Amino acid sequence: MTTANPESRQVAAPPVRAAHGPATWYAALRDALDRPLTAYYLLLGASALLLTIGLIMVLSASSVYSFQENAGDSYAVVKRQLMWVALGLPCAWVASRLPQRWIRRLAWPGYFVSLVLLLLTAFLGVERNGNQNWLGVGPVIIQPAEIAKLALILWAAHVYAHKDRRLGSLHQVMMPVVPGLLLATGLVVFGHDLGTALVLFAILLGMLWVVGAPARFFVLCISLVSVGAIFLASTSSERLARITNFADPFKDFHDTGWQPAHGLYALSTGGWFGQGIGASQQKWGDLPEAHTDFIFAVLGEELGLIGTLLVIALFLTIAYAALRVARETKDPFVRYATFGVVVWLLGQMIINVGMVLALMPVIGIPLPLVSYGGSSLVPTLVALGLVIGFARREPEAARALAQRKRARSAGLSAGRVTGRSL
Repeated sequence: MTTANPESRQVAAPPVRAAHGPATWYAALRDALDRPLTAYYLLLGASALLLTIGLIMVLSASSVYSFQENAGDSYAVVKRQLMWVALGLPCAWVASRLPQRWIRRLAWPGYFVSLVLLLLTAFLGVERNGNQNWLGVGPVIIQPAEIAKLALILWAAHVYAHKDRRLGSLHQVMMPVVPGLLLATGLVVFGHDLGTALVLFAILLGMLWVVGAPARFFVLCISLVSVGAIFLASTSSERLARITNFADPFKDFHDTGWQPAHGLYALSTGGWFGQGIGASQQKWGDLPEAHTDFIFAVLGEELGLIGTLLVIALFLTIAYAALRVARETKDPFVRYATFGVVVWLLGQMIINVGMVLALMPVIGIPLPLVSYGGSSLVPTLVALGLVIGFARREPEAARALAQRKRARSAGLSAGRVTGRSL
């Protein structure tokens, strides 16, 4: 009887377990973000989610106001918003499919049309809340400055792309973009709309930064605009009171501090998860402009800190995806136009949220894609449609989409053949 040598026995190796941990999750995330269609899907998904949240919040925030102003119809405002969405989504789809040469051909006509609209608004516009920034044609009243934001970005991107190789000269950087944008901003300031003027100035600085303007030029511009804004604010007692009291709205609670104070009340009662959709108390008349400029306050009251952080995260997602498109493209027009849209939307979001949080004066800026208003919503959807089109036309993304289309067609063809054989 023989016994096996113990040393000859083979010990089974323990099963290999998949590695888990922060490094693995980070690697998986980086792999997902590096895919060709990531920017395209992030832009599409984040925009759709913001638009959906916006419709829900407009329905909730405007219900009391709509009931009072529209003979008991609590859905009048949201129905108008749905009409603007129905108009804006096809426009965004067309913009995403529009050839770039057509976009650039419309740059100069769009610039001149926006100047004419701003000029008409400055002299013939309708005044609301101290700002003459509305232009009425029959029953239709629009804000031309919202349309001008997109037109000015496309015009500046077209001009800079046309002389991309000459942007090492300060004169080429300045002319004609800086005078052109300052002219449009001046027309907006003439209508006392300092909020929109601030957004246009941010767009100007963003375009100058992306084309490589010297740092001393930014210091000079910011200094001049700061002095000008203080001077213009001092010409209106109401505007000056808003600026001087924004840090402590409770100091003048029953006058200029009423709106920001009730905005803070709304946010403070929301807690972590909010009171629930439709459960806002501030929208019952205490918070002015609850469905427009201060919709973020109602959102915080009903959806809580989690809801507000989600909205901010979606804006940051759009910014990340768009900046990725601008960074990876070889087309200067796409780079400049995409960066301009990011500065516009992200800057306007920061101003609106800062206004609601009483970190900035109340200057009447809507929250893109969320606040009520077709004049803001339609140009924003068109701008996002353009950026989504830029993302899907990137070479790697276009190849990936084409491969998926061929694979889908092959699968459908195989399914039809199998069905006939059965």
